[in-house]
Amino acid sequence: MKNLFVKIAAVGLLMLAPAIAQAAEGYSTANVNMRAGPSTRYPAVAVIPAGSSVEIRGCLSEVNWCDVEFYGGRGWVSGQYVQALYQQRRVYVGPQYYRPLGIPMIRFSVDNYWDRYYRNRDFYRDRDRWSRGPDYYYRDRDNRDRDRNWRERDGDRDGRDRDRDWRDDNQRDDRQRDDRQRGERQRDDRRGDDRTPDRRDFDCRPGDPSCDE
Repeated sequence: MKNLFVKIAAVGLLMLAPAIAQAAEGYSTANVNMRAGPSTRYPAVAVIPAGSSVEIRGCLSEVNWCDVEFYGGRGWVSGQYVQALYQQRRVYVGPQYYRPLGIPMIRFSVDNYWDRYYRNRDFYRDRDRWSRGPDYYYRDRDNRDRDRNWRERDGDRDGRDRDRDWRDDNQRDDRQRDDRQRGERQRDDRRGDDRTPDRRDFDCRPGDPSCDE
């Protein structure tokens, strides 16, 4: 009976073996950004110097991006910047080498991956938008930037309108004040013209009886 249990356990381990995540040693071929997802549009989390050793934890089947470990950090690097040793020679990591190198094909989920590795990163707070894909995130961000620019332009325009209205009001007040002053001067001039001349305003001739008044 004991041997039977051992055999069953051994068969179970063999069945689970393909599902166990493996890793392959790789090397970066250039100074390359390790990113938070399989696209150059995801945030960069570290720079891997050229020639550095990385552990390849898995790669996507649909695009040539791999999940790698570098100095305890995790992130994604394009396979065109990672080489691995295959049959005594270095090859760029591609789908045709996944199985021979023992690299599992995996999937990427922002929620699961970021929850595991990036909780302390600034971009983590935007994971809900990132989870829809980098294209959506940048489109959403561009839309927010446009809305903010429109609001700022509208605010500037409102400010200019207020300034123009204020200047117009001041100019209107100045014109009205000038009109009032001009009208007052004209009335004063008319009153001066209508006043009966004082006889003493004229030169008196000798012997003119009006000069004695």
